[in-house]
Amino acid sequence: MDIPFGWYFVAYADELAIGDVRPLHYFGRDLVLFRNEEGVAGLLDAYCPHLGAHLGHGGVVQGDSLRCPFHAWAFRPNGFCSSIPYARAMPPIAKRSPIARPYPVTEANGVVWAWYHPAGVEPMFDVMVIPEFTEPGWAPQTRREWRFASNPQEIAENGVDVAHFEFVHGMAHVPEGKTSYDGHVRRSEAHGEREVSYPDGSKKLVKSGVSTVQNGAGQKTTHLMALNTLALQVLATPVEADEVELRFCFTHDPVEPGSFEEQMIKAQIAGTCGQTGVEGDIPIWAHKIHRVQPLLCDGDGPILRFRRYFEQFYADPTEPQSIAAE
Repeated sequence: MDIPFGWYFVAYADELAIGDVRPLHYFGRDLVLFRNEEGVAGLLDAYCPHLGAHLGHGGVVQGDSLRCPFHAWAFRPNGFCSSIPYARAMPPIAKRSPIARPYPVTEANGVVWAWYHPAGVEPMFDVMVIPEFTEPGWAPQTRREWRFASNPQEIAENGVDVAHFEFVHGMAHVPEGKTSYDGHVRRSEAHGEREVSYPDGSKKLVKSGVSTVQNGAGQKTTHLMALNTLALQVLATPVEADEVELRFCFTHDPVEPGSFEEQMIKAQIAGTCGQTGVEGDIPIWAHKIHRVQPLLCDGDGPILRFRRYFEQFYADPTEPQSIAAE
């Protein structure tokens, strides 16, 4: 499988301070991420177009630009060269074109997002804004991360593979839900009731729900609703075509410190991240292959429908081979 295009996590916004310079490796490429003195984040190909120095190792921020450690050529976030301190005249191409390949960057939901497309096509849709992750009043974020052999499609497909929930996660019943597809956006909702055991030994049925939005290949947000609302950003960034970094970023509506509701939220986060959640999936993802034409049965869930949706995020339509109709 190739790397699908889309918006991807490259940093948490609060972890990239003014003046920071960070070497990265995503999308099968060496990159450099920085925040200039104007507060603007930039992502460039790592190697200086002059004589190939790695801008992420020794490069420094000066003003609006990142300065190369080798000959002090300076580059703005848009890839244009802003200065060559020893040159009497700028090379003509440097005046008319970005010579350090830039990646479109935006900041939303407390995340620095970069747009990746293998052919350099400009963004075809926007990052979806999820206010809970930046608005006052919501809880400080809980963040987890993993790195393993897989890709964004396999991780996203997990949500529609309803049969595995019983055998991997011990969930005997997954509530029926509704799913809609609208271009690059997939939405699903499921509502039901769950039994909650209170500290006094009593049990009560409470209304519960799960709402998920997939916005392209790299942005997925889930809201889990019961006694409180727990919001989760699922951030899967391809390192190589067959390697991925996966991050879970949680926040929740206000609860009293030490309260039963807070304990329930902590248990839900632990369950989502642990063996009953993603850490039960990771060993399988890391060792499986991608069956282009899987042999499915009637209890498997809408896997083929999801794959037809996800095909649109590959620049080469032949990359995920044609899938037989359901």
